[in-house]
Order: sequence, then C-alpha cells, then structure tokens
Amino acid sequence: MPNTRAGRKDKPVAAGSIIQPMEARAVDTVPEGPVWQYEPKWDGFRCILARDGEIVTLRSKSGEDLTRYFPELVDAARELKASRFALDGEIVVPSGRTFSFDNLLQRIHPATSRVARLSRETPALLIAFDLLASGKIDLTGRTLMERRALLERFAHVFKASPNFRLSASTTRYARALKWLRNAGGGFDGVIAKRRDLPYAAGSREAMQKIKRYRSADCVIGGFRYAENKLGNRKVIGSLLLGLYDEDGLLHHVGFTSAIKNAEKPALTDKLAPFITDLSFTGNAPGGPSRWSTKRSSEWAPVKPRFVIEVSYDHFTGGRFRHGTSILRWRPDKKPRQCGMDQLKQKTLNPATLLHRL
Repeated sequence: MPNTRAGRKDKPVAAGSIIQPMEARAVDTVPEGPVWQYEPKWDGFRCILARDGEIVTLRSKSGEDLTRYFPELVDAARELKASRFALDGEIVVPSGRTFSFDNLLQRIHPATSRVARLSRETPALLIAFDLLASGKIDLTGRTLMERRALLERFAHVFKASPNFRLSASTTRYARALKWLRNAGGGFDGVIAKRRDLPYAAGSREAMQKIKRYRSADCVIGGFRYAENKLGNRKVIGSLLLGLYDEDGLLHHVGFTSAIKNAEKPALTDKLAPFITDLSFTGNAPGGPSRWSTKRSSEWAPVKPRFVIEVSYDHFTGGRFRHGTSILRWRPDKKPRQCGMDQLKQKTLNPATLLHRL
C-alpha cells in the first residue's frame, strides 16, 4: 500500500496503540469550497473499532471501553475478511426506518446476561466513515481524500455482514444543504471535513459540525432548582417542558438549558406562586430509570399556563435529545395549542445514506 504523497512515509501501527478520535468544531453554517467533504452527522455513539487478529476493541470518543456492551459487533468484526484494521465510525441501533437512541442507551448495562439478550433483540450497526489503519500500516498521516478512497475499497468486506455499513459522503455543497434541511430520524446534521488534511487526532482543526435547529412552542410544566443558591436564596436552574398529545395528556418532553444567572431570580418569582401538586398528566420527569439521579427526580410542578418558544436540535423517542434554548415567551398562545403535532417533520430515511456494497 504505497503512500502517494512524496516525501512522507506511512508509519507502522504501534502494538497496543490507542487512536484519539478527531474532534469537531461547532459552527452555524455549512462551509463551502473544494477542500470540504460532507457526511451525515450520525446520532449514536462515536467509536473507534480496531481488530488485531482475534482481538477486537471498541472505544468511545472519551476513551471508554465499549467492547463488552456490543458483543455482536465484536463477532461481526472477527468474521470480516480483514484481520488488522482500525475504523472510525458511529454505533447505532436500527429501529424500523430510523435509529433508536433509547435502544442504544439500553445497551450500556452492567449485567452480562442483559447485554447478551439485547445484542440479539436490538443488534447494533457500525457506520464507518474513516479508515485509520489497514494491515500493519497507520493511515492517519494521509489526507482524508486518500483515506476515503482506501475506505471505499476496504468496505467491500462489509458485503457479507449485517452489522457494518459505509457512511455516505459527498463533495457537493448542495447535497450537504439538503441533508441538513432533512435531518432527523437518526442523524441530526452535517459533518464537514477537510479533504486536504491528515487525521487530526484530538483536534478540531480538520472537522466542523453543523446541526439543524428548529423551534417549538412548549408548556412550562415545572422546574428544577439550581444546585447553587444566588444571594442566599434558591433559584430556578432549568424549566421542564411539556406538550399535549391527541388525548389531551400533557407529556414531559425535555428541559431548557443555559439560563443566565441574572435572569434566575425574576424567573423564580414569576413561577414559584404557581407551584401545584400535579402538572404533567402523561409522562412525567423523574420517573424510575437507571439513568436517574437524585437531582433528576427533584422537581416542582407548575400549573400549565405559561408557554415559551424554544430552539432544539433533535426530537426522538418522545423528547428533545438535548437541552433547549428559550427564544421568547408566548403570552399570546394557549397551553392547549402546544401539541406534539407541531414536531412532525419530513426527514430523510437514514438507510438511504448508507452504502450497501
């Protein structure tokens, strides 16, 4: 496998080496120009999967060992007709025409028996978007343009495996904008990478991420107090958001983040008089879950009379995937007008963004 760039030689893969994933800088718009390659921004667990003979390891972006949680990926990697390689990719769990982040979260469980059962019931998929090593050769010193060509050639070994797919990529700016407009259902934006740079392990210099942000009108169904007091008084830390379903039940769908300290006392004064015994009549926050903490179960219900418009990036599994931002208060809108129906959107089928070789 010769290196096509004059004056620079490929390095051998160091035994037991751990590759630090390339990071992405968050930006507001998709960059344009011939140096950029675009990919879907997958909504799963970032993972570097490496195989050295019978030894297969999966590591998260933070360096955590994910190997024991996805035995089906370990077995599938051992069956590929390539005995030494390292892939940068995303672990997802297919669910119908989309990917289920909730099912993916369920896979991180301490019980071996449960891990084994879920590996059969909700098998994971590794979406590969970069090739970092092949055979005994470290490819991270090569440009993305070179690595992508090698990845597409390597990905032919995925043909016989239901657990590996090659992510789509394009150099067409118009196609990247279309992906961004139709994000959802398993991907939440676009990744832009410099084609002319080597793999920038641990750096944000060669990769950017762009999410699609939308807005929704939500009912304030409660709040959580901030962990720290302001001026020796308890103040609101986050607002709990609700939306009505077709049966008129108010479901908890997420929370607001990044409320400024200067705004917290007045917000507390505004909402504290409306604390009640019951607000959410459907799904409520702080329910039993192994993901819950003591703080996540402590919240104050508020009479459902206030409406705010929030900005969000992704809605899945009946809730906002991340914290939302307050755009404005909506005194002109009745709480009952805040329904789940406003979140219906046209999205691309994520399966169309995977190459079946």
